[in-house]
Amino acid sequence: MEEIFLNLSTKFIINLPLEEQQSLERLCFQVEAAHWYYEDFIRECQPELPSYHLKQFSQQFFKYCPLLSKNYHLHEKAFADFIRYKTRVPVCGAIILNPQYTHCLLVKGWKQSSAWSFPKGKINLDEQHHLCAIREVLEETGYDCTSKLIETDFIDVAIKDQKIRLYLIQNVDMNTEFKTQTRKEISKIQWFKLTDLPSWNKNTKHISTSKFYLITPFIG
Repeated sequence: MEEIFLNLSTKFIINLPLEEQQSLERLCFQVEAAHWYYEDFIRECQPELPSYHLKQFSQQFFKYCPLLSKNYHLHEKAFADFIRYKTRVPVCGAIILNPQYTHCLLVKGWKQSSAWSFPKGKINLDEQHHLCAIREVLEETGYDCTSKLIETDFIDVAIKDQKIRLYLIQNVDMNTEFKTQTRKEISKIQWFKLTDLPSWNKNTKHISTSKFYLITPFIG
């Protein structure tokens, strides 16, 4: 395992620009990316390797990574700070609507218990909001909304300490082919009739409200 973590350190940490190496938050984002890579690619080729929760993986990474090992004793605090920091990183995405404004496009997470949500994700360092939205929609649905995105046409919502901005993408054909570009992140992409959503119609009984709580702040 030590060799694997050393290789991951080289791939995700050692070659980072110096300014990013000096930010523990940015380093932890790289550790998270290394965790995804380990679970999605390395374990897929070597299924006998152990699976880790992010915190377990992070602890091992701190132990073996030459750049982080000197801070191994600070891992507990660093990880807790990182989780708090993640909840404050702005999120951008899109509310995609058909030409008749009767349906919206939602995505469902990979796990069976995942809820439906609008395609969205965390903004990268120095990334513009509208470019983040375009990138996240493309990654999660395979759809390039560049030509339909209007930079001033968006909805902002703040949930606790996190700001979420969703751009309104209109006139998208419901026959458009959608295919996620992610791995083990999005399990379904589907159009939903607005009036059938629990957050729109309080009397809806055939759809579980708990599966749509992520969209409630925007259309509730």
